[in-house]
Amino acid sequence: MASMVSVEGAGVPLAAEVHDGDPARTAVLVHGMGGTDWPLDAFEGARVVTYDRRGYGGSGAPEPYVRTTVNEQAEDLAAVVGALDAAPALLAGADFGALVVLDVLLRRPELARAAVLVDPPAYMFVAEATEALSEQTAALEAELRAGGPEAIETNRARIADFGAIASLPLSHPALASIAVPVAVVASERARPHDLAAAEALLFATPSAVGAADLADAVRRVGG
Repeated sequence: MASMVSVEGAGVPLAAEVHDGDPARTAVLVHGMGGTDWPLDAFEGARVVTYDRRGYGGSGAPEPYVRTTVNEQAEDLAAVVGALDAAPALLAGADFGALVVLDVLLRRPELARAAVLVDPPAYMFVAEATEALSEQTAALEAELRAGGPEAIETNRARIADFGAIASLPLSHPALASIAVPVAVVASERARPHDLAAAEALLFATPSAVGAADLADAVRRVGG
């Protein structure tokens, strides 16, 4: 069974869904740009918390909502973990959500017992990502121009996310300080620069291991 709750994030209400399970094994899932369809059976037996990040679904956002940062999103995640008495939780993030989880691991390590990062966009370690991001930016701009004002309003959270990818500075010394187990997963949707970023992050984080898929990642970190 699942129940809906509202959590006060960093200045905005966040809509969360709590799936029954062992509270000592709580997993908090952070979706990526545009949302993530999490296979909840990978977390069998655990209490699983999913929530809409600011600007998505039933969650609030500042008006006008035109920008965000990974740090701001991490404060929202910390608020969810704290409000639901979930610490230390297994934190799982997909694409942009993986950066949010990383920021919590670096600044609020007491909130996590382990982490799963799916397609983490650690593009600061991947030189070839610059051209790919330029192409993605051009494609997004073309999509918004074609859709007009309605498309911009519908995609405002996605636009804010895209602009915030580079807002988390990562360094090898910082990643080396992460003590909890971390599993890095490259999904079937990963593009070449995503694969390169995942590999770079894997090798830069001593506590990290590679995983074949989400279920394997959860097993590897003891989730």
